[in-house]
Amino acid sequence: MKIKLSRELLLPVLQAANNVVERRQTLPILSNLLFHFEGSALQVTATDMEVELACELDANPGTDGDLALPARKLFDICRALPSEAELLIEGSGAKTKISSGRSRFSLVSMKADEFPSIGSFDASVDFEMETDLLRDLLESTHFAMAHQDVRYYLNGLLLELDNHRIRAVATDGHRLALTDKVINLELDAPKQFILPRKGVLEINRLLNVAGESVKVSIGENHMRVDCGSQSLTTKLIDGRFPDYERVIPRESDHAILADREVLKSGLSRASILSNEKFRGIRLILKEGLLTAVAHNPEQEEAEEEIEIDYSGSSMEVGFNVSYLLDVLGVMRSDVVRIDLVDANSSCLIRVPDEEGSRYVVMPMRL
Repeated sequence: MKIKLSRELLLPVLQAANNVVERRQTLPILSNLLFHFEGSALQVTATDMEVELACELDANPGTDGDLALPARKLFDICRALPSEAELLIEGSGAKTKISSGRSRFSLVSMKADEFPSIGSFDASVDFEMETDLLRDLLESTHFAMAHQDVRYYLNGLLLELDNHRIRAVATDGHRLALTDKVINLELDAPKQFILPRKGVLEINRLLNVAGESVKVSIGENHMRVDCGSQSLTTKLIDGRFPDYERVIPRESDHAILADREVLKSGLSRASILSNEKFRGIRLILKEGLLTAVAHNPEQEEAEEEIEIDYSGSSMEVGFNVSYLLDVLGVMRSDVVRIDLVDANSSCLIRVPDEEGSRYVVMPMRL
């Protein structure tokens, strides 16, 4: 194989591909990228057997062929070259030569036919949607996914589809994030799919460089997102997501209304002296006033008074302040509504008079 292409064309592709490649691989071939060159079209593929990213770009006419090249070394070489540099990649057998200007590199290449592929799949659901819509759906919920939980189905994000709505739900057992977006689909029945954590994060990265719309294809075990020259395929988690609707609390007769930025800033300041491990904070509610109090093992204390719209009974409740700040960080409204029934119940956070996104945070004992 012999190809010539510019650094500016190749570098962003290598950067995106290296996000998929795991640093520590059980199979040596998985630390490589597959280069498939035909005519003047180059396809670069990266996979970790769970997520696969394929990027296509135009190169100068050369010699067709396939190469498996070390992902990290190739990225470091390309990044170190000067701007506007031209790369010549020549591969045959176990060695691949890369030259650019006065620079010469010789890399060990593996057999391209050993490179694994997720391959094609039969899609049961196919649709196009606005890129911004899908990005908002994922960004407003993915932070609540579990990380390395033994309940493997929580280490991902639920996508729920019907003919008029697409819903994303994530929970780690201590908090829950739910967002709905309006979309027109033609389905025989509502469908549910669980995306793995890495798949969600890589799709989110992909959307940052996508055009105005993306194509989504979902099969029995895989989901693919196509946007222009890049395509990302992820395996789905085989499991049953918990009945999330039963943990969403009811509305309170005396809800808290607060300025989102003021509340976020106040909780951030109080959290400075919270316990670094448990991140607990006590919220003391009185009419028109919320007092946030934090302690740590060094006997230090922070207290922050925040003006709110509240006319219910006085109450004290403890929360993990990081969970509250995560929610306030993804919300975009000026005002937030917090429904809190009592000190032992989860709180419901949302935008007043809107059902698009709902967030649930469980209380903690302090």
